[in-house]
Amino acid sequence: MTAILERRESESLWGRFCNWITSTENRLYIGWFGVLMIPTLLTATSVFIIAFIAAPPVDIDGIREPVSGSLLYGNNIISGAIIPTSAAIGLHFYPIWEAASVDEWLYNGGPYELVVLHFLLGVACYMGREWELSFRLGMR
Repeated sequence: MTAILERRESESLWGRFCNWITSTENRLYIGWFGVLMIPTLLTATSVFIIAFIAAPPVDIDGIREPVSGSLLYGNNIISGAIIPTSAAIGLHFYPIWEAASVDEWLYNGGPYELVVLHFLLGVACYMGREWELSFRLGMR
C-alpha cells in the first residue's frame, strides 16, 4: 500500500476565510453580502423580540402621553406591538448615541427605527447575496 504525501501550500488565515465565504460548495452560500446580512438580520430579530416583550411605553404623538405596546405592559400577543418612533423625532435618523440616555432613546421609540433599518439593510443584503451566488455560479 503506497501513500502519496503532497505538501499543501500554507495559505493565510484570511485567504482560507475568503475561500470559505465565497465557496459554492457550502450547504448554504454565505458570500460577502451574507457577512453583512447575518448580523443585521440577527440584530433586527433580537431587538424586535426584546422590544415586543419588554419595551417601555413610547411618546408616539410627541404630546407626552406614552403608548405601551409590549407584553410586560399589559398587552397580549394580538394587541402587542413595537410602537413607532415618536413624532418628536420625525423622519430623522435616531441612533442610540444621539440620545442623552438609553431611557430617552427608548421613550422616543428608538427600537422601532433600529429594527426597521436593520431589517431593510438585511433584505438588501439578501438580494445582493442572491446576485453574488449567481455570479459565482457563472450565471451573470
